[in-house]
Amino acid sequence: MSDKTPSAELPPSLPAPAPKASWRDVWHVYAEAATLRMLFLGFSAGLPLLLVFGTLSFWLREAGIDRTTIGYLSWVGLAYGFKWVWAPLVDRLPIPLLTRLLGRRRSWLLLSQLVIMAALVGMAMTDPKLALQPVVWCALAVAFGSATQDIALDAFRIESADTPRQAALAAAYQTGYRIAMIWAGAGALWIAARAEVGDAASYQHGAWQVAYLAMAASMLLGMATVLLSPEPAARAMAPSRNAAEWLKTALVDPFADFLHRYGKQALLILALIAVYRISDVVMGIMANPFYVDMGYTKDEVAAVTKIYGVIMTLVGAFVGGALAMRFGVMRVLMLGAVLSAGSNLLFAWLGTRGHDVNALIFVISADNLSSGIASAAFIAYLSSLTNVNYSATQYALFSSMMLLLPKFLAGYSGKYVDAFGYTHFFTATALLGLPVLVLVALASRTQTPRPQ
Repeated sequence: MSDKTPSAELPPSLPAPAPKASWRDVWHVYAEAATLRMLFLGFSAGLPLLLVFGTLSFWLREAGIDRTTIGYLSWVGLAYGFKWVWAPLVDRLPIPLLTRLLGRRRSWLLLSQLVIMAALVGMAMTDPKLALQPVVWCALAVAFGSATQDIALDAFRIESADTPRQAALAAAYQTGYRIAMIWAGAGALWIAARAEVGDAASYQHGAWQVAYLAMAASMLLGMATVLLSPEPAARAMAPSRNAAEWLKTALVDPFADFLHRYGKQALLILALIAVYRISDVVMGIMANPFYVDMGYTKDEVAAVTKIYGVIMTLVGAFVGGALAMRFGVMRVLMLGAVLSAGSNLLFAWLGTRGHDVNALIFVISADNLSSGIASAAFIAYLSSLTNVNYSATQYALFSSMMLLLPKFLAGYSGKYVDAFGYTHFFTATALLGLPVLVLVALASRTQTPRPQ
């Protein structure tokens, strides 16, 4: 997508053509300082997620917490779905002392990272077998701090480079994010296992304490990156004369700006955002139960899906970022939509194979490669839609919207599998991707350049 104002010869809904980048320029962008910074900040963003979801559920179950309670605790993730509510504060509200020292974006990044670290320490120091409520409150604080970090980081990324480089920054961000997920998933379990003493079959809070303290210390990487990074060029903002004017400027104007810039096209764009990842999200909820029911062991699932699968996602992210720079975001967005829906059909085929590790490796390769390509293009697309004057608020709205409908439908996935079986379920999730193809095709003809 071009970042220039459309010329008079072009209709307002179409971007001015940009020169095609050479392959040398495409790959050189990954060595730029802004891209490398995004790698480390992506690690900081990806670390908290599993620590309040997958890894935490393993810890709680080992501590004897019932599955129903563990399921209810997953609602702490609503912080990610509603982060747009406080995004205007992150976009405009200065933090005493910190903002003066670090700037608007870096001050919010550092504050949120401090909250995450402190809350992880709080989780480590509390035994859920003896007192569950403090763990819940600390997990909620981690999720809230993590969602706030996402808001500030998305704005930092969008303001750190021009539009053609956004796909590369997105790929680097995803790389750091996925590496952190390996560390917070397999790494945390590995640390806890080796911190156990005596009978490894018994629950030992001390082992989990060591693991979560190590995870808290890992946030230092992101904090150091923030302190060593330059603040993006500040956008001048007129001071508000009263609270009502501040609320209008901070909350109403970002959303009104998007609707004003895109007009009727806004509904099409919002519809695309709401459903683009629907096949992946709805299918993903039933992936782990599927592996268990197919007879795969914990070691097989960990090795193939948690480590090898993440590597394939990273490969897909870099490929997607490079393809988007070479051929344009919308073409790769369409490719990602086709691959994401099609890979779900491979899971339907896998369900007919029984316990077949080689087939699992093949399916995970295709699925995670597709997911990486789609994610890199989608992040670049969302970034291109934002006005840099409201980047934190608008991007938070977009990234929240992409989860709400898929997460809602995913809640019924278990009931659907019980009624119709895995093969029918995976096929149905692939069919959910068909409307996405139509929306991408329509949106590709109604693009508007992002104002600078």
